[in-house]
Amino acid sequence: MASSVTITQIAEAAGVSTATVDRVLNMRPGVNPATVQKVQAAMQMLGAGVPVRGRPRNSANYRFGFVLPAERLGFADKVDRVIAQAAGDFRHQHITEVTQRLSADNPSDFAEALSRLSDFDGLAVMGPDVPAVKLAINDLVRAGVHVVTLFSDVPGSMRAAFVGADNRAAGRTAALLLGRSLGPDVGAHTVGLFCTESRFAAQVDRQIGFAHALQERHPAARLWSLTDLPNDEDEVFEHVHKALQQPAPPHLHAAYVVGTGTSGVLKALKTQGHGAVLTVAAHDLLELHRAMLVSGQLTFVLHQDLHYAVLSATRMLRSLCESLRGALAVSSPRVEIMTAENLA
Repeated sequence: MASSVTITQIAEAAGVSTATVDRVLNMRPGVNPATVQKVQAAMQMLGAGVPVRGRPRNSANYRFGFVLPAERLGFADKVDRVIAQAAGDFRHQHITEVTQRLSADNPSDFAEALSRLSDFDGLAVMGPDVPAVKLAINDLVRAGVHVVTLFSDVPGSMRAAFVGADNRAAGRTAALLLGRSLGPDVGAHTVGLFCTESRFAAQVDRQIGFAHALQERHPAARLWSLTDLPNDEDEVFEHVHKALQQPAPPHLHAAYVVGTGTSGVLKALKTQGHGAVLTVAAHDLLELHRAMLVSGQLTFVLHQDLHYAVLSATRMLRSLCESLRGALAVSSPRVEIMTAENLA
């Protein structure tokens, strides 16, 4: 920012308070998108960049990478689009963003590809929680690259922080919602938990939170788990359909889909006669899940603000690069409960 342009001048030009300008500049939630545009327009009119508190900039521009798995097409594709939509915000902060889609089918290959990204100032990584990826992150940090994990953590690594919703709390929330749908005679009900094969900590934490909360709140309910499912929807259908044909298959009254494969799971449940009055919870407001909410196939979708998480990760990386105090003081996005009645 030009030294003669202040936050007060931006606020006056935009017709908002200085507190609102500060929230926009620091990418805090709670500001109307139209107001954000007014503040940004005022900054452009005044010839202002982004006010930087703390040490002077070490470079004219920062280069940040967003590392996403190539296979999680539904969720990762949506995050990819959110990053692209935030390009304007990044330019105002003198940030160049590059999205890297790395195959996570083989975690060792993912780690090797990740380790080659040492030419970035900072990385936001959504990767498998395996030793090889931890070592790659540690090597990047030692080489001077700031790393945060995004949406799924890699605990035990030297990453600076995790940015994303509390996944264990999300699993507990799903157990609360489904448990309340079972009615008074909970002991006669079985709840299904379905999860694709995953080395991502987010899915593991969701499963743990769900199982713990269901046991605590509804100890008489039975939990039937079917995990390590493939990622392909058609293959998910075949696996679930086959499992429900085993001798003495469970009669499910509620279902929780932890990761991908929602369409295949629900198709198999419906084929086996479980879909009529089934209460179902899944994650992430993808277009597929939005349609399933409207059609009644899904009851609840647990969702987090992807735009806020992406901007928060960017803000944190920028602050780390500039050695600002409080660089890690970013609030986690809350878990929202979406239904057919409150879709935006």
